Amino acid sequence: MATMNAKVVWQDNVHFIGTSHSGHDVQIDGEKQHGASPMELILLGLGGCASYDVVTILKKSRQVVHDVRCEMTAKRADAVPAVYTDIHLHFVVTGENIKESQVAKAIELSAEKYCSASRMLSAGGVNITHDFEIIAG
Repeated sequence: MATMNAKVVWQDNVHFIGTSHSGHDVQIDGEKQHGASPMELILLGLGGCASYDVVTILKKSRQVVHDVRCEMTAKRADAVPAVYTDIHLHFVVTGENIKESQVAKAIELSAEKYCSASRMLSAGGVNITHDFEIIAG
């Protein structure tokens, strides 16, 4: 079992600086003045994890990819804790002769097998859906 370490250091008010296991700093701010909120970071983490998988899988399947964007829409519960209830990931894949079947397969593999963030959120009851579009270029 792998162990990761990170730290979050209070700056002022509800502003913190988080330092990741790899040594990168992230601004965290509950009021969103100096950085993203903790829940925004969870959403970005999911998008980053899924996008990483999609790019990696598409490249392994010899697709000529120039750009991948993941646009996320999330709904949160009205009660405290205001957890995510639904998250939709819309992938926009740009490249040359990209095959729809390869993109669909990459997204499915990410969601069902590889993306740790997706698996963790789904296990916690979050309904995660996906779709995609392909742009030639």
